[in-house]
Amino acid sequence: MKKELLIIVAVVAFVLARGSLFVVDEGEQALVTQFGKPVGDIRMAGLHFKLPLIQEVHRFQRRIMQWDGDPNQIPTKDKRYIWVDVTARWRISDPLLFYRAVANERGARSRLDDILDSVVRDAVSGHLLVELVRGADYSPPSGVREEVFEVEGEAIAAENLTGREEILANVLREARAMTPEYGIDLIDVQIKRINYVEQVRQRVYERMVSERKQVAAQYRSEGEGERADILGQMARELRTIESEAFRRAEEIRGEADATAANIYAEAYGRDPSFYAFVRTLESYRKAVKDNARLVLSTDADFYRFLHSIE
Repeated sequence: MKKELLIIVAVVAFVLARGSLFVVDEGEQALVTQFGKPVGDIRMAGLHFKLPLIQEVHRFQRRIMQWDGDPNQIPTKDKRYIWVDVTARWRISDPLLFYRAVANERGARSRLDDILDSVVRDAVSGHLLVELVRGADYSPPSGVREEVFEVEGEAIAAENLTGREEILANVLREARAMTPEYGIDLIDVQIKRINYVEQVRQRVYERMVSERKQVAAQYRSEGEGERADILGQMARELRTIESEAFRRAEEIRGEADATAANIYAEAYGRDPSFYAFVRTLESYRKAVKDNARLVLSTDADFYRFLHSIE
């Protein structure tokens, strides 16, 4: 009988000990409630004690958690309808307040849905599309000193536009001001993706193609102008080279004719008959070609040297 009683006492003691001790992991924090009312807030990892049966432990993540919203169709300030997909990072900063306000992570995500959807919608509808996609490292195209955007007939300089980083900083600041009352610390908000709605996307693609064609036509026109300039310069240089070459050739030809005339004059001065003979032979060579015939009288001067050979 004593043995059975000892076994029962040991079992009861084991159950009570097991129900009174609990472990909080490194990435967790816990809240102890008694009959539904919070009585303990545990943020340190390790072994902890609670009253068995009447107290309950609620565990919460201490790590940074991710929130992903559903893509929303939102019009921008310049009436561009776009899909905006937003993500955020958050953590539980006050387990007691978190438990009282939203009870669990599902309730927290639902509350974040409401807060971030409202703030992001206001931010997108209050800014231009170009502001939502411009980064801090954006620079205008090469050769463009000042970039100007036209919005509803009004020209706006790029330097007067807000960037995406500044817009997201404002979104985080406004949303973060609403989360402490739920025991939530909102750490970061980012836009994952921005895209046109389907009915607008095709028109945007067509406009992009048209703009690229205009740029290509401009480059092609400039190229044709450069080509014409190069060809004109080449033609002028070619005419200059040909003119210089012709002038030089005429000078050489004139010098050669003058030298030949001096030689002929010197030869004639030494022996006029020999000079006449040589010149006549040259005239024979020029006059008598292949398949050519000469018809001369016997007393012709042209025939004189041939007649003397006989």
